[in-house]
Amino acid sequence: MLKYHESDIRTIALVGHRASGKTTLADALLHTAHAVDRMGNVDDGTSVSDYDDEEHKHHFSIDTSILHFEHEGKFVNMLDAPGYPDFVGAALEALNAVETAVIVVSAVNGIEVNTRRMFNEAGKHGQTRVLVLNKCDADNVHFPELIQNIQETFGKKCVLFNVPDGLGASFKGVVSVLDSPEPAPFGCPISPRDVRTQLVDAIVECDEAMMEKYLTEGTLSVEELEESVAKAVEAGTVIPIFCTAAKKEGGIEELLHALAKYSSTPWHAKVRLGDYLHGHHGHEHAFDQADEKGEFLGLVFKTVNDKFVGNLSFIRVLSGKLDAAHPLLNVRSGKTARVSQLLMIQGKTNQPVPEAYPGDIIAVAKVEDLHIGDTVAFSKEAPKLPEPEFPKPMYGLAVEPKNRGDEQKISQSLHKIADEDPTFKITHDPQTHELVINGVSQLHLDVIQHRLKKRFDLEVVTREPRIPYRETIIGEGESDYRHKKQSGGRGQFGEVHMRIYPLSREIKTQAECEEQFANRSKFEKMRSVHYDPDHNFAFIDHIVGGTIPNQFMPAVEKGCKEILEQGAIAGYRMQDLAVEVHFGKYHDVDSSEAAFKTAGRMALRKAVRTANPVLMEPIVKLEVTIPSRFTGAILGDLNTKRGHVENQDSLPGDLAVIMARAPLAEVTKYAAQLGSITQGQGSFTMDFSHYDVVPMTIQKQIEAKHKTSDEEE
Repeated sequence: MLKYHESDIRTIALVGHRASGKTTLADALLHTAHAVDRMGNVDDGTSVSDYDDEEHKHHFSIDTSILHFEHEGKFVNMLDAPGYPDFVGAALEALNAVETAVIVVSAVNGIEVNTRRMFNEAGKHGQTRVLVLNKCDADNVHFPELIQNIQETFGKKCVLFNVPDGLGASFKGVVSVLDSPEPAPFGCPISPRDVRTQLVDAIVECDEAMMEKYLTEGTLSVEELEESVAKAVEAGTVIPIFCTAAKKEGGIEELLHALAKYSSTPWHAKVRLGDYLHGHHGHEHAFDQADEKGEFLGLVFKTVNDKFVGNLSFIRVLSGKLDAAHPLLNVRSGKTARVSQLLMIQGKTNQPVPEAYPGDIIAVAKVEDLHIGDTVAFSKEAPKLPEPEFPKPMYGLAVEPKNRGDEQKISQSLHKIADEDPTFKITHDPQTHELVINGVSQLHLDVIQHRLKKRFDLEVVTREPRIPYRETIIGEGESDYRHKKQSGGRGQFGEVHMRIYPLSREIKTQAECEEQFANRSKFEKMRSVHYDPDHNFAFIDHIVGGTIPNQFMPAVEKGCKEILEQGAIAGYRMQDLAVEVHFGKYHDVDSSEAAFKTAGRMALRKAVRTANPVLMEPIVKLEVTIPSRFTGAILGDLNTKRGHVENQDSLPGDLAVIMARAPLAEVTKYAAQLGSITQGQGSFTMDFSHYDVVPMTIQKQIEAKHKTSDEEE
C-alpha cells in the first residue's frame, strides 16, 4: 500500500559554506519533526547526521548524510552536505538528487565562497532555492546589511518570509512577514511591515490574475498569497529567506512548515530533465510521468564502499516504482543485476523497505559496477540521463606504500575510494613512473589517507609529485657513433651517422609529416619515414648504397626511441624532433641488432647536445575568482609565479575573476597560497594549456639536479 503519493514527497539538500550550522539545522529539523527523540549535537558526537569517526574528530561534515522526516502529511528526504570547499564533490552529489536546495548562510559571516557556489549550482540545475539565515542568536549579526548584501549578490527576488524578534541573546523566535503583526515586536532588526510589499510584489509576479486583482484592489488576503507562494518559489520569481537559530531550535517550526508547503514535488524533475526523458530513438515513454504509474527510472548519485555492508549505491527514484522483483538495468553498461534489498537510510542506521516511489532516496547493497551518475531502469528503452559535472581535482601528491608488499593492494584500495569520490583521481604517470593522487586540497587528501588506514589497513608515504617536463631541440645537429666491442669470440660492431631537426608541433599524423617535412624535396633519396604521434617524432631512412643493411634499421629506430623515453639532458621524455640516418658501417660477422640499437641510442644522445636542446614545462590555464578587494594582491602574486594575466572581469556580488597562464611548477601549492591571501574566500580552476620552453637558468638547475641523482645512483 502506497503511504505517500508522489505529490506529498519532498527532496531537499542543505548546502552552503562551512560553519553555517547545516548539520545542527538538520538535527533540529529531525527533532522538531519528532523523527528522533533528542536533539543531536555536533560537539559531543551525538549528531544523527555526522556519525563518522573522522567527522567526530574534526567537528565538521565530510560526507553527505541521508536523512528523512515527516511533517504536516509530507515525507521529506533531506541530504545534509558538507560545507568545506575541500569536500565540494559530496555537496554536488547531494544537489544531483534533490528538487530543492536549502542554502544555509551564517548570519554572522554572511555570504562566503561556498554560499555563492551552491546558489549558482542550484540555479544551473534548475532547482528551487531557499535561503536560511542561521545563527541569528549569535553576537555581531548586522541584519539589515546582510539582507542588502544578499539582494545585491543574488537579486531582489530573495525576499524575507520572516524576521528575528531580536538578535544575539535576545533572539526568542521569528515574526512572519506575510502575516505581520501591528506593531512589530520591539527587537526586530527590520520591520516585517516594511518588507511585506517587496514579498507580495514578488509573489504576484508569476500569477497574472492575482497581479491584476492586486493592482485593482490594492490588497490581497494572507490566504490568497499563501496559495501562490509554492508556484512563485517553483517558478524562481521568489527565493524565500527564513531566519533560524538551530541550536535553540528557534524558527525551526516555521521552516518545517515552509519546506512542507513550498518546496518542490518530484514532478519538478520532469521539468528539469524534460529534454532527456525520451527513449534512445526519440520515442515518448512513460518515464516523464514522475509518478508511480510510469516506468521505473532512477539516478545513482552516491556510492559507498563499506567494510561491513559492502557496496552501497544510493538511488534517487525519478519515475515509476522500484522493487526487488525486477532485475536492475544499468543504462550505461547495458548489464542487469538482481537487487536483494532496498534500504531506507537515516544517518548511520537503515531499515529494509519493500518498494520505492518517485522522490524516494534509497540504497541498494552489493550491486556491482554502479557508479555515480549512472541511470538505472527496468527497460532497455530508458533514456540515459546527463552525467553530473564535478570540478577537476588539482592538488596532487605522489604516493607509495609504507610497507613492502602492499604495491598491489594500494592501487585496488585507491580505486575503491575513487569510485565513491568524484573529486578524487588516481593516475600513473608513465613519464615520472609515479602513482599520483589528486584531490581538492591537502585536507581532502589527509582524509583519504585516513580512510585507507581505517578501511584497508594501508599506510602510504606521500611527497610532491615530479613535474612532467619534456625535452626537445630548437636547432639542427648531427653526430656519429661507432659501437665496437671485442671480448673473445664474436664481437659487436655498428656505426650510425645521423642529422636531427626540430619538428613542428602542428604535425599530428603520418600524412602531415610526409607533406610538410619528410618528403623527397628535402630528403632526395629517402627510402621511408616512420611517424610516432606520441612523441611527434619522425625517423627517416636516408641510407644510400646499403651502408647499413635493411635488417638493422629497425634496431637503430628502437635505440632512438629509448632516448625519447629516457631523455638526453635531464631524464625527461623527448618530443618534436626528426632523425635522419644517412650513413653508417657494418661488419659481416660482428654486426647485430643489439649493436645497432646501442649505436642508434648513443648517436642520438650525442646529436641532441649539438642541436640546442631545451627543456619544456607544462603551462596551465588558471581562472581565479576572488572578492574584488584582493585583485591587486593576486595580480602581484601571479607575477612572482611567472604568470601571464590574459583577462580580468568583475562578477555580481563584488567579485573579480582573473584569467591567467602560469607554469605548473609554480602553482602546485596554489590552493593553500590563494587561501592564505584571500582568507579562504578565493577559488580557482586549473587546466592544462600547453608546453613551453623553460628559462635557461631554471633549465640549468634541473639538469644539475638530474646529473647529481645520476651520480648518486
